[in-house]
This record gives sequence, C-alpha cells and structure tokens, in this order.
Amino acid sequence: MSTTDQSGPGSVPVDHSAAVAAETARFVALVKGVDLATPVPSCPGWTLVDLVRHAGSVQRWFSVLLRALVQERPTSRDVELRLPEHEDGYADWLAASAAEAAGAIAGTDPRAPMWAWGVDQHAEFWVRRMLFETLVHRVDAELALGLRPAVDPELAADGVDEFLVNLPFATLFAPNVANLRGDHRTVRFRCTDRDGDWLVRLRPDGFGVDPDTDPAAVPADATVEGSAADLLLLLYGRLDRGAEAVECRGDQELLELWFANSEF
Repeated sequence: MSTTDQSGPGSVPVDHSAAVAAETARFVALVKGVDLATPVPSCPGWTLVDLVRHAGSVQRWFSVLLRALVQERPTSRDVELRLPEHEDGYADWLAASAAEAAGAIAGTDPRAPMWAWGVDQHAEFWVRRMLFETLVHRVDAELALGLRPAVDPELAADGVDEFLVNLPFATLFAPNVANLRGDHRTVRFRCTDRDGDWLVRLRPDGFGVDPDTDPAAVPADATVEGSAADLLLLLYGRLDRGAEAVECRGDQELLELWFANSEF
C-alpha cells in the first residue's frame, strides 16, 4: 500500500508508507549504541528508552488497527509489544516494529473505510498519522542527543496540513483544543520555502481550516510564517514561537489562545 494523498494547499504527493520506513530507519540509527537513559528535553520526564518504546508501540498499535480495519473506536489498546529484555535491544525492537507496520500497510487498501479519530475515515489516515508520530519523535531523539533536526520540506508541509486539518477532532486526548473558539478570528500559517498556506478560522462553535478558498486572498488577524520544517516543529511544540526561525505577527491575544490550547 502506498498512500500519496495530500489535502494541503500547494501540496505534492507524499508516499507515507515509504516515509514511515525511512524515518524509522533514521530513528533506529540514532539510538543504536547510545545511552538510552539520556533525558529527552522535548518530552519532559522521558528518557530515550521511553521515547523508543512509545514510538514502536504506536507503530504496533496502528498496525493492529489497520489489519482489523476497525469500524468503531476501540475499547482497549492492548497489543502484543514483544518488548526486549534488555535496553540494548530497543533499537532492533524499533526496527522490528517498523517491519510489522510495513506488513500491515502493504496488506491494506489505503482507501478502505475504517474508524479514525480525524477527518479522513480511511486506512490511509493511520499511515499518515504513523509517519508524523515517528518523524516528530525522531526529532525528539536528535534534540536529546544535541543534534540539529532536519526535516524534508515536502514531508514537513504535509505534516503541517495533517496537524491543522485533524486538530479540531483531537479533543478525545487533547481536551484544551475545545477552547479554540472565537468570533471568526483567523490565523494564517504560511510556509516561506515552498507553497503552503492555511487559513484557520475560529468560530463560536469550533474551528478549522477554511475549505475551498485561496487563503492568501483572505486577510488574517494573525500570521505565523516560517519554513515548512520550522512550522511543523512549532506546531508540535518543538520550537518556541519566539525563535528567530519563525515570525508571528498580528493579534497577539489570538496567538496566545492558539498556542496555549493547540498542544497535540
């Protein structure tokens, strides 16, 4: 199965299944042979072993969902994790998690209808979600090891889109999202290194990306600009909005509301 759908403006096809494999391989290479007791600053209270265990567990859990093509929200998250007995086995265990995911993805029609917590009620939702779970936690590992993260711009732009279109549905596990309400106030997120422009409108009854409109033609109350990679890291809280890499201008109260309640 190769998922190549994108709904973002100015988007180009992304092979999500191939990207999951590539990002996991990068992750595995990072943690192989390092001290897994190293703290992860971007995930307070976690060490690298917690990070790896989480990333691999997510891949195995999503694989179970894909194989079953679940039609309603699961009542249990129990899954056979086959955790290694010793910490030095975690890198290989993460690689095995990716192999498990690859098998589930290959055997599933990406357009098969299934339950998902986000907007896209098809199997491809979970592959795309798996990609950005893996990619962001690979970035966390790099930050923990004192490395400067690098994210492919096309993947990053797709990740910005995936974040923004699904965030309105994330109250299941991110209850503060329900606070993102307003009298049709708008925030523009714009990539400076490639096509990518999203206009998010806060309404009295909720919020979301304005559909079927040219966001660049609509004035925004606040604007957030940066490279696709920096926007992605900003949205996920891996980059501070005061950083030189991003520019936030316009209604500061609106921006405060957004960043205080959009943690995913």
